Amino acid sequence: MFKGKKHISVVMAVCIALTATGINPLTAQAVQTVVISPDDPYAINNGVFEGWGTSLCWWANRVGYSDSLAQQCADTFFGENGLRLNIARFNIGGGDDPSHNHINRTDSNMPGYTKFQNGQVTYDWTADANQRNVLKRCVEAAGDDAIVEMFSNSPPYWMCKSGCSTGNRDAGQNNLKDDCYDDFAEYLAEVCKHYQEDWGIKVQSVEAMNEPYTNYWGAFSAKQEGCHFDTGRSESTIITELQKSMAKRGLEDVIICGTDETAIDVQIDAYKALSDDAKKAISRIDTHTYWGSKRTELKNLAIAEGKNLWMSEVDGKGEAGQNAGAMAPGLWLSERITADCNGMNASAWILWQVIDSHVCAAGYNGKKDGGMLNMNAGFWGTAVADHDKDTIVLSKKYYCFGQYSRYIRPGMIMLNTSGNTMAAVTVQFP
Repeated sequence: MFKGKKHISVVMAVCIALTATGINPLTAQAVQTVVISPDDPYAINNGVFEGWGTSLCWWANRVGYSDSLAQQCADTFFGENGLRLNIARFNIGGGDDPSHNHINRTDSNMPGYTKFQNGQVTYDWTADANQRNVLKRCVEAAGDDAIVEMFSNSPPYWMCKSGCSTGNRDAGQNNLKDDCYDDFAEYLAEVCKHYQEDWGIKVQSVEAMNEPYTNYWGAFSAKQEGCHFDTGRSESTIITELQKSMAKRGLEDVIICGTDETAIDVQIDAYKALSDDAKKAISRIDTHTYWGSKRTELKNLAIAEGKNLWMSEVDGKGEAGQNAGAMAPGLWLSERITADCNGMNASAWILWQVIDSHVCAAGYNGKKDGGMLNMNAGFWGTAVADHDKDTIVLSKKYYCFGQYSRYIRPGMIMLNTSGNTMAAVTVQFP
């Protein structure tokens, strides 16, 4: 199937997966027969792997005030001597009502790019400087493999029914005003255009929603921006409106993806409920895998529809292994990566946040940071930003992630394998 010299690269994650089962991979009992063929690639995206990544919100919003921390993060996570991630999911913040003060995390109060006064809307391109500072450094660190996806958690507060960017007063109801679908699409497209034309950041893809068909997003939440969209007409409308707004700006080459549901099974139902026009507008299905088990069914749906498929977000406090201590969170992560990639044939795998906790005695913007983690138990993220010491504290979960991200690289052909393994082949043409 692949012509030319073939070099098979099997990741060190094989050893990690065996350890997670309680088997010592260095003993004879650990020997397994693993079937790998360069002629049996993943079915999604012709088997071509696009890479590993992380969302930049909210950690980039927190560390980006410091050029030192921003550069350390770029090197640690995207640099050649770090995890070598190449995908940055950039959050286009909606921005909450300036009079609100209910988001308590120091990192998740995301700025928006618009100001709304007396019925007039103006753009403020100085907004979100922290996340942008980190993005530029990460793109530079990733080099030619860099991929930037723009995504949104909520429209600006003035487009929301509740007047609040954290959700509707009834968290199970749509929060985008019925007459603002085109306004929201225009907002997202204008931000994408500005990043490309004014800041030189190539946008590969854009997503208008984040875990939309849930009851997670309520007004005046202490946590984050969020917006419910019903499956079917509501999700379809914002997708088709976004397609129009992107085309109006000459951005037809930017991939429109969706719908970033929180669960695999919900993603299947949400895609099937889209209108024909919305399905045509989407080039790639992005899904989260916090819940659900129908990975093979989602893969088959994507194949049948001729769509690419990304695992665009997951993380958690999971642990795996026996008496694994600080390795337990990393072993859990290795199991998730293997299950998602092999089960869905996903062409990219993206962690939610590489940094979820911050240490700073003074806090930030009047809020308190969570402080240092216990890295011997399950935790979100892979590292902690210590603002007082101007350093990034790494965990074994970070190094476990690196056993995948440093060895399976963008452009490799992913191979179907047996057992708890992952493999890829590099095709070298003469």
